[in-house]
Amino acid sequence: MIDLAVANAEETFDRMREPLAERGIRAHHVPVSERIVPLGADAPWSPDEYDVGFVYPGRPMEGGVADALLEIPWLNDREAILTSRNKAEVLARLERAELPVPRSVYVSNEVGESELIEAFDRLESPVVVKPNSTTRGVGVAKAHDLDSFLGICDYLSLVHDYRATGDRSFLVQEYLPDATDYRVMVLEGEYVGAVERRLPDDAVREGQWKHNVHRGAKARGVDLLAEWRRLAESVAEVLEIPFLGVDLLETDDRVVINETNARPTIDEATKYEPGFYDRLAGVISDCADVSRTV
Repeated sequence: MIDLAVANAEETFDRMREPLAERGIRAHHVPVSERIVPLGADAPWSPDEYDVGFVYPGRPMEGGVADALLEIPWLNDREAILTSRNKAEVLARLERAELPVPRSVYVSNEVGESELIEAFDRLESPVVVKPNSTTRGVGVAKAHDLDSFLGICDYLSLVHDYRATGDRSFLVQEYLPDATDYRVMVLEGEYVGAVERRLPDDAVREGQWKHNVHRGAKARGVDLLAEWRRLAESVAEVLEIPFLGVDLLETDDRVVINETNARPTIDEATKYEPGFYDRLAGVISDCADVSRTV
């Protein structure tokens, strides 16, 4: 039996525990954030408790502590988490690989008003202003004109010292109205499932436009086009991340890669391709085997 340390939220742990147990993997919930962790002999974990981790914690400082105490390989590892968290780096890498992404400008604060105006003028309004390192749609705003854009930037200058990373940079991106939002899952380079994330009609009427599930959107399993499956697989290949959520936005005339997530929530099994848990168990087993041979 392989012992797996799950550093994800409890919701993901609850969904994966039983399917993995049926495949010889005993999952343990190992939360590392928002808690007290003694570092001496009474530390909550020891290096011989677990064989592999899923996945490296999202906050680098807490991840470093867990890594030091657990001494296990991770699916995904620290480098994968930091790469995916840096939205601008991801877009730059994908664009260099000639994959379709939204038109974007990266702003490393502090910059002057003239530079901000130049960034705004590069795109048609409205524009999306997006902190570079946040998750779940936190801090993402839409600016319809220059005044509102500069106001958002002023606000970011005051409060954007994001706790998890200290990153003060942000993106200015084209706004894609009425885009359909998909989260596509890729495991070891192969498509394993997708959901469409859609806001309730009343939320849209009230002006909501972010399709994050944590903001009230509903996710339903979909049969994704083969072309878009290959696109998501290409993203994982370029970034070299084993288990990756790829966010696609579909408009009337194109599809673009909006973001990636190397700490994706595991959804209900019905939203994945048959054999998903067999493949996941196989990847976890491979990680454990590598650990045992080192």
